[in-house]
Amino acid sequence: MVHGFLKLGRGVGVFAAALAGLDIPAPDFMAWCTVIIEVVAGAAVFFGAFVSLMTVPMVIVLLVAIVKVHWQFGFSSIKFLAVTAQGLQFGKPGVECDLLYLAAIAALYFSGPDPWSFDHRRLRGSTS
Repeated sequence: MVHGFLKLGRGVGVFAAALAGLDIPAPDFMAWCTVIIEVVAGAAVFFGAFVSLMTVPMVIVLLVAIVKVHWQFGFSSIKFLAVTAQGLQFGKPGVECDLLYLAAIAALYFSGPDPWSFDHRRLRGSTS
């Protein structure tokens, strides 16, 4: 959710311009799709609602990010470059965090609903 809220805060147009620079087709549409997926799927995971369904769009967003953005910067998410008068300088992040997110999504998908989740209550009610 935080990633979606950050994009909303900066303006979705700023994100759309970044997508256009990456040659993503229909950048305005894709920017809004990404923001909606991040906010809605993030909220769904937070509340444990429709988690298995929400994993699909989250994985798609991450795979696009890996291929179109982070792959060119290698694996590591932290690339220390230098110490300057302004502070520490870091390079662009690689795929490490995206892979961690994918692993977390897979764990959510395969572990099934937690007893405190909306999905647990929903599924328990449908089998009664």
